[in-house]
Amino acid sequence: MSLRVIKPGLLTSIQDLGRKGFQQHGVIVSGAMDAYSLRIANMLVGNEEGEAAIEITLMGPTLKIEKNCLIAITGGNLSPTIDSQAVPMWKPVYVKKGSILRFAGCKTGCRTYLSVAGGYVISTVMNSKSTYLRGEIGGYKGRALKVDDVVDFNETSTILDKREFKEAFIAPRWFVNEKEFMPSRMPVIRFIDGSQYESFTDSSKDSFVAGAFKVSNQSDRMGYRLSGPTLELKDNGELLSEAVTNGSVQVPPDGNPIILLADSQTTGGYPKIAQVITADLPSIAQVKPGESIQFSRVNLKEAEKLLLQKELQLKELKVSISLALNKWLDT
Repeated sequence: MSLRVIKPGLLTSIQDLGRKGFQQHGVIVSGAMDAYSLRIANMLVGNEEGEAAIEITLMGPTLKIEKNCLIAITGGNLSPTIDSQAVPMWKPVYVKKGSILRFAGCKTGCRTYLSVAGGYVISTVMNSKSTYLRGEIGGYKGRALKVDDVVDFNETSTILDKREFKEAFIAPRWFVNEKEFMPSRMPVIRFIDGSQYESFTDSSKDSFVAGAFKVSNQSDRMGYRLSGPTLELKDNGELLSEAVTNGSVQVPPDGNPIILLADSQTTGGYPKIAQVITADLPSIAQVKPGESIQFSRVNLKEAEKLLLQKELQLKELKVSISLALNKWLDT
């Protein structure tokens, strides 16, 4: 039981929630750039939330589905079709053996997640199936998917397996409201003060929240380079390297900030003006190069409250999906 890669797309890799607990040894976390979309994709097919899925960036792949299976597609809308018919997103989709799943133009967002019931058959490396591309570890042979790769998935069984279908796929009427989890145009990204926030000039701190920053084409899973108001320190003294993580906003000497993301290094020597709050990291992942973001300052208590609210929302969603999914699969 497998998916066969006919065309690989721009960047298509296996990701879960990351390789956590090894940063003190210099091991990159990696994992899904948009953790919410990955978790919901897994909920929709009955998997554990942190199961690995296929992360697809900007230009998607063409895949042949070689066994009847239940899939879900969440995140950015890359115009998915099955046998040339538009396939719905943010809901479970039962796909017939031999169907061709294609992703075309990018309508909204930047990254799409493809889950399959039972999960993909991928070995774990340091407790994770995530691909760290630069280090060539994890995922499918430590790299992005290529033509003729075959990604196996585990067998599951539902009543749908015993029914005959003329259609290439079927799906229920219900769906998850993507507006709750996908950012608007020019999203406002909230942050708490970075370690060196007070080391920046007052005008730089004002510009950081008042201006708009465009995502550079020189951006990837390691970090987003931004262009906008130039940020300056009060004193340009040297700093010792210190720990950085997903969402750390560093400012190199040219004054243009860099948001470190899933594949970022574990330490850095540039001053950090900000730390993006965890609840807003998935929003950054869906911003395409050439699009812009704005920043808004919050305190630690507000950041914790926003994260708890989002986790409660996901917990309630998981219960609703489980009830609806079981009812649909049993009909």
